[in-house]
Amino acid sequence: MARGEGAEQYAATLLVKPINTEVKTAKPQDLRNRLSVWNKLCYAIGGAPYQITGSALGFFLQIYLLDVAQLDPSNASIILFVGRAWDAITDPTVGFLVSRSRWTGIGRMMPWIIFSTPFAVLTYFLIWYVPPFEQGKVIWYLVFYCLFQSMQTCFHVPYSALTMFITKDQKERDSATAYRMMVEVLGTVLGTAIQGQIVGGSSNCPNEPDTSGSNNFTDIYLSKATLDETKQSYLIASGVICIIYVLCAAVMFFGVKEQKESRRKKTEPLSFSQGLWMVISYGPYIKLVIGFLFTSLAFMLLEGNFALFITYALGHRSHYQNILLVIMLSGALTIPWWQWFLTRFGKKMASYWGISWAIPFMIVIVCIKSNLIISYLVSVAAGVSVAAAFLLPWSMLPDVVDDFKVKNPDIHGHEALFYSFYVFFIKFASGVSLGVSTLSLKFAGYVTGSCTQPEAVSLTLKVLVSPVPVVLIILGLLILKTYPIDEERRQGNQKLLQEMLDLEADSESETLALGSNV
Repeated sequence: MARGEGAEQYAATLLVKPINTEVKTAKPQDLRNRLSVWNKLCYAIGGAPYQITGSALGFFLQIYLLDVAQLDPSNASIILFVGRAWDAITDPTVGFLVSRSRWTGIGRMMPWIIFSTPFAVLTYFLIWYVPPFEQGKVIWYLVFYCLFQSMQTCFHVPYSALTMFITKDQKERDSATAYRMMVEVLGTVLGTAIQGQIVGGSSNCPNEPDTSGSNNFTDIYLSKATLDETKQSYLIASGVICIIYVLCAAVMFFGVKEQKESRRKKTEPLSFSQGLWMVISYGPYIKLVIGFLFTSLAFMLLEGNFALFITYALGHRSHYQNILLVIMLSGALTIPWWQWFLTRFGKKMASYWGISWAIPFMIVIVCIKSNLIISYLVSVAAGVSVAAAFLLPWSMLPDVVDDFKVKNPDIHGHEALFYSFYVFFIKFASGVSLGVSTLSLKFAGYVTGSCTQPEAVSLTLKVLVSPVPVVLIILGLLILKTYPIDEERRQGNQKLLQEMLDLEADSESETLALGSNV
């Protein structure tokens, strides 16, 4: 059947249905589609582990590998790039396996989430442990970073796809997604706060860099005692995060019920290549993914280098953990506002305004002479854009899946592929960007274990957190302008899908009635 023919048949079926002008009472399936506030909260809490660990790794792993594990920047870049690339490869693989998973007593997505949790916690803890040997350090971090990313993927891909299975009602899904984004941004706040506040005060380096000479800098190295304290601080922080990870997974397991798909929705399993082609050949999905690929890269590049930028370019060594916390708090507090904005003005409009909001503040932070008050004010404003960057991709992906269902009503059960390939593209590109940025620091003359860095390092960090992200954001927004699913099309898809569900429910009811009569 050609693409769209199934949708036309469905539409024809709906047109010939007699129009019933009577007021209808809520059907049982409508009641099942409604989620309580408790259900939404429990579902949202399940997204916190990914963001807590992600923010800790994103903001602190690079500086940890360079200044605590004291790896050469080239080796650190290998770990960051290979780890992200491996993580990217596992996403479509896990998505493919999830799409072929069978229904169990606790659902189809939930077993992946529960059984991956203990392994994810163990491998995450070992990332922040400095082994007592020099030879093989790179292998240690590379192995456990890749293993953690694999376990985290086994958690996050089915969790993301679970959005489509907690309810069939689009409004309820959007509402649950807003709850999820609020908790996930709070998760980034929590991860930044735990990691930053525990390890932030463990350095005996001077608070301000030595600026007495324009070309020379004073090499001040961490003492062994201070380095041991810093290592211990990172272990304590990772232990706290591991406990929270397990608690969040338990809350979601006991508070969320995965809905089973309709019995009529069965298709032959697709091969990996068929699933890949199905995803990358769908125009609206590719435009959405590429657009957010560029904007996400901008924020990931900023995230990966911001701690180093605050420490060495701005000279706010004793404040960097607080500045990061301010950004995340600002983002968490503005999530409800962006949810209202996208509901009122549409998701495309929200993406234009929300993501572009960061551009002037990225420019200000590198153009104005280092000032602590200005740094905090810029951080508050930048957090508003971070909130939009968090919310909008995950709010718009379900719309693409719904659009695909309308165009291809005979294909079912492959929602996880859309989510996993989106994460694949984002993570792979971010791995490249982090690897390149770390290598850039090496070429600029970054000195491992030193409290001060050459002026070339400061200049490189300024380029990595301002001009490059600004260009990426502009490119991403230009591509998003071609994204075809506007509010009118989205609402039309919602109505058509609801009619399809009603038709299936009526058919199942008639089948059951005939069976009972026989």
